[in-house]
Amino acid sequence: LPFFGSVLRRAGCVRRCEEPRLGAVSRHRAAEEVRADFQRRVPYSYLQRAYIQLNKLEEAANAAHTFFMANPEHMEIQQDLENYKTTAGKVTLVDWEARQHMEDYSAGVRHYDREEYELAIGFLERALKGYYSEDEDCRIMCEGPQRFEEQEYLDYKAGLYEAIADHYMQVLACQHDCVRELATRSGRISPIENFLPLHYDYLQFAYYRVGDYVKALECAKSYLLFHPDDEDVLENAGYYEGLLEGTVDPATIKPRKEARALLRRHRLESHLLQVAAAGLGYAYTEPNYWNRYGARQDEHSVPSSISSEPEDGPRLSLTKKPTPKPDRELKEGGPLLYSDVKFVYNSQQLNGTQRVLLDNVISEEQCRELHRVASGIMLAGDGYRGKTSPHTPNERFEGATVLKALKYGYEGRVPLKSARLFYDISEKARRIVESYFQLNSTLYFSYTHLVCRTALSGQQERRNDLSHPIHADNCLLDPEANECWKEPPAYTFRDYSALLYMNADFEGGEFIFTEMDAKTVTASIKPKCGRMISFSSGGENPHGVKAVTKGQRCAVALWFTLDPLYRELERIQADEVIAMLDQEHLGPNEMNINPKDEL
Repeated sequence: LPFFGSVLRRAGCVRRCEEPRLGAVSRHRAAEEVRADFQRRVPYSYLQRAYIQLNKLEEAANAAHTFFMANPEHMEIQQDLENYKTTAGKVTLVDWEARQHMEDYSAGVRHYDREEYELAIGFLERALKGYYSEDEDCRIMCEGPQRFEEQEYLDYKAGLYEAIADHYMQVLACQHDCVRELATRSGRISPIENFLPLHYDYLQFAYYRVGDYVKALECAKSYLLFHPDDEDVLENAGYYEGLLEGTVDPATIKPRKEARALLRRHRLESHLLQVAAAGLGYAYTEPNYWNRYGARQDEHSVPSSISSEPEDGPRLSLTKKPTPKPDRELKEGGPLLYSDVKFVYNSQQLNGTQRVLLDNVISEEQCRELHRVASGIMLAGDGYRGKTSPHTPNERFEGATVLKALKYGYEGRVPLKSARLFYDISEKARRIVESYFQLNSTLYFSYTHLVCRTALSGQQERRNDLSHPIHADNCLLDPEANECWKEPPAYTFRDYSALLYMNADFEGGEFIFTEMDAKTVTASIKPKCGRMISFSSGGENPHGVKAVTKGQRCAVALWFTLDPLYRELERIQADEVIAMLDQEHLGPNEMNINPKDEL
């Protein structure tokens, strides 16, 4: 009775205060569709348009930026942002829905990297305070109405204890997952690995650098609550204890109270959820919320200040953490297979990882023939749902696939020999990439695309956008967080990319690599006939294309995968057609087949 009395009093309290404070239930308990729209920040898309009508460009730019942060794949908004920068001269954009604890954490890490330790401490401490406040809010929000997904709600006939258990387990699972929620940026699925413990890790070293050894030991011990076997921080804690000998008893310095409380509660919740899963038939798997070795190699750079420390001094625990092992050993420098292919630059010369630049992959005559094929088979917006200008309104984009080229060859709309050339040179490129990077397994085509970008006359003056914005090929680039999120809608299965150029008679259009900030250019490549740039498809290789300001730039774009499940379907069909032709040595008319039916 005391337990249920407490429940009834709390329910009555909530009901009494809810309506006077928030109004009728219909006003503050939104439908799921509305909640989902707010989660995706859809209202800011409308706000942007409304501000444009009012000629408030600064507010429109900020509304667009706020929407874009949760929808990074939205190309139209990205182009709108570029236009705002041109028309309004606005460079600094504000995310109106930014989580303050995330902003403070990022600012703290930036100051840390610049060795501005006092400032770093201020931001990181404020980030921690904001984190625990947000955690409390997150947990309260979990106590709202729940859905019983495994049962039709109207037919739900559970008894008292089953009904309480069903509802409470959903609430508890939601509260338990606040750790992930608070570590995940808007528009992302994956959280920042090891987010909360990293605050204490940065702080323990920052406090040491400003001479506050008590706080340094306190933060080191707080970090060790999450990772008690971290050798680097264990060494640091021992070092701080040595510095405090004779002045303070190190045993009196404890981990922070809020960290102890959160971790204890988190473990109890985990135990309760697992008990419920075993006893009540719930499906539950405990995630690794404090993973030290996140899946992304670019998670955090080792701060430059660490390398200058004496060997017996403390260090940030990140410095000795083993980098995540890739699925394969990264190699390069293998044979190019063809005597006429000329090596130009390797990864080191291109200031990056897993990069190579080659010339003479195809001849001048082959370039001309491919160009003739392109003019006969390409469609505007091919590969981008018919959008003729998917990346910039200042250029027309056209493309075609290998299977389409073969189909046109069968139908006599282009020479079959020329269509076959497209197939053959893409296979040649695949073999070169597979050999040069010394891959131990087969490299499969993921997508093959003959593409041309044409500068639109009358739209090139005062242009400051890119032909193709900076991006990575298998993850969502987040320059502000210095992250690349390997999650949909990115093509996460892509492993290597290549671009084989067909011409040089145009202006602009240089291919560029950048740092993760999408601003610092690390290498720039001028296309020309027969030149091919190839690279691994991950966040280690952000890249884009400078504006094509005059003429037409054409290339064969190739993406590859090591996973046969993601082989390009059209390529498999094209392989079958080519194999049939090679076997019979006959053209389509001689074989008495209907090209459309066959393809």
